[in-house]
Amino acid sequence: MNLSNGRTIKTIRIDVAKCNGCRACEVICASFHAKPRYSSTNPARSRIRVIRDQVADIYLPVYAGKYTAAECAGRDKYVIDGREYDECAFCRASCPSRDIFKEPDSDLPLKCDMCESDPTVKEPWCVQWCLAEALVFEERQVAEDKAPALDDVDIGLTALANTHGWPKVLDAVGRMGGTEKKG
Repeated sequence: MNLSNGRTIKTIRIDVAKCNGCRACEVICASFHAKPRYSSTNPARSRIRVIRDQVADIYLPVYAGKYTAAECAGRDKYVIDGREYDECAFCRASCPSRDIFKEPDSDLPLKCDMCESDPTVKEPWCVQWCLAEALVFEERQVAEDKAPALDDVDIGLTALANTHGWPKVLDAVGRMGGTEKKG
């Protein structure tokens, strides 16, 4: 199959058995996404979170995925080593039912961007800072989808509109763009 018209999928493979819970991934991610970059470390801005099972002393890094405007239809339960977990514990989405993966100042959803920046980095910072090698950066080529996907701006504006209504969002965007509505 010719993938010259394809796209590159970037992902982070997580080896739970290697994670020691040091949270270096959270620290560097929060610092990288601070404004200005590296000026502070607010864990709420991190696009990766380490979840800890205190009984089994197991750590599970989870990085932010796509935003979902609605709560999940199902609430599956998982039993691992005799302990029951709610599906939300492993979910990568930012959604209305929980506060994880939301910008602390604006409540906008956060999504892992694989540390895309200028200049570009070879691997996301969380992978580079993971001394236990629990995080592994992977890339693969896939055929291009025909349907256009919403970008982060569309998703963010839709989330704001769902909370505040389109008229308020459009008015605010107009003011920021110097085209304030008169009237």
